[in-house]
Amino acid sequence: MRSADVTLSPLYSRLENLSTSAREELAGNILPFWPKHGRDLPSKGFFGSLRYGNEGDAAEPRSVVMTARHLWTYSAASRVLNDSSWMDTADYAYAALTDNFVDRKHGGVFWSVYADGSPCVEKKQIYGEAFALYAFSEYARALAEVRKDGEAAAAAFDHARAVWTLLETHARDRSGGGYVEARARDWSATTDLKLSGKDIDCAKSMNTNLHVVEAYTSFYRTLSIAFPDDIDLLSRVAASLATLVRATTEKIIGSDGHLDLYFTQDWKPIGDIVSFGHDIEASWLLWEAACELKNAALKNGIREAVLRLAEISLAEGVSDASGALDNEIHGGRRDSTRVWWCQAEAVVGFFNAWQISSDERFLDAAEKTWNWIMTRQKDAEGGDWHASVAPDGRPLFSELKGGNWKTGYHNGRCCMELIERAAHSGAAAMRGQSKESES
Repeated sequence: MRSADVTLSPLYSRLENLSTSAREELAGNILPFWPKHGRDLPSKGFFGSLRYGNEGDAAEPRSVVMTARHLWTYSAASRVLNDSSWMDTADYAYAALTDNFVDRKHGGVFWSVYADGSPCVEKKQIYGEAFALYAFSEYARALAEVRKDGEAAAAAFDHARAVWTLLETHARDRSGGGYVEARARDWSATTDLKLSGKDIDCAKSMNTNLHVVEAYTSFYRTLSIAFPDDIDLLSRVAASLATLVRATTEKIIGSDGHLDLYFTQDWKPIGDIVSFGHDIEASWLLWEAACELKNAALKNGIREAVLRLAEISLAEGVSDASGALDNEIHGGRRDSTRVWWCQAEAVVGFFNAWQISSDERFLDAAEKTWNWIMTRQKDAEGGDWHASVAPDGRPLFSELKGGNWKTGYHNGRCCMELIERAAHSGAAAMRGQSKESES
């Protein structure tokens, strides 16, 4: 980040410390864990259930979400760290995804498969389709930028384009806005909508639409970088993404500044759950989408909303003592479990809010949550992070170490975002320092 003869400003030093810590955590702890312990080599896939002690259950069906998250993580890491060795795991995940999950009859991807690659749950859960799109897009970018293999990048991008086309054709609600929760295997309507055992049957959900935003942002980015000549597709993806960002901001963010989680087809909220992790994750994902589109009007239109999400997350969800983010409020009862992905998204979300607003409270919060992670959430002995930690810092070993809902995606992405954002903001700080020294 700097040359040796530069006297560092306090801000620059803070950013460099965060970046260095994140790089070491990513390359030294998170990334090495999953190829070593998460892969089920005989089946050429990943374990759907990984217990403490790194005992994988080969009989557990494996989800497209898990497999796609592995693909995204190692594709992105190879690029951010400029280390092509991580592409080996990305290649492994890509083969698992394309060989076992891609539905060659109806298109899209299955929700889950058995160890032998046969379909388990065949429906097209739009959340899972979004993660496949997200992963295919990032892998195509890595192939283009890291491997310089245009032919392979185009083949991977074809998978991404196919999923995007299906989502636009069968999952988008063009009259009411947003994307529906699920379709049957053949993309017809279905009554089997529930995302997981923790969710409810609903026509639309925050979680699905937020991760469609995430996936479309990645798809648009890869398209603009690696395939910029496809002007028509660029225009159509940009329009769809901007429309969804507006719908998410207008329909999903409630009047209390929290996200509503579940909805009827016409966007009537169902339930009263507050999810602090999703609030802060949405804050930065929505802003990222608007920035990627270079849409000034969209940025101006959502700026207040995304900062309010961060502000309320900080005020209502973060422990003053530890800096950790609570999990949720459900039925008026607060769950203060420190869940790994909530902490990861808090760091990125608060850092992003600081970049937008220059309000140092947000940078302080990002640093404090990162400190909690490094001292409590990180599994220093076993590798990666603990899934859940009690407020007093005790790991909850009753939870799985990894599997269908836990990979290196949230925490790996947190590290990558810190590396890239600290570099950008650090360079800006250095430019400001240089101007001051010249005046």
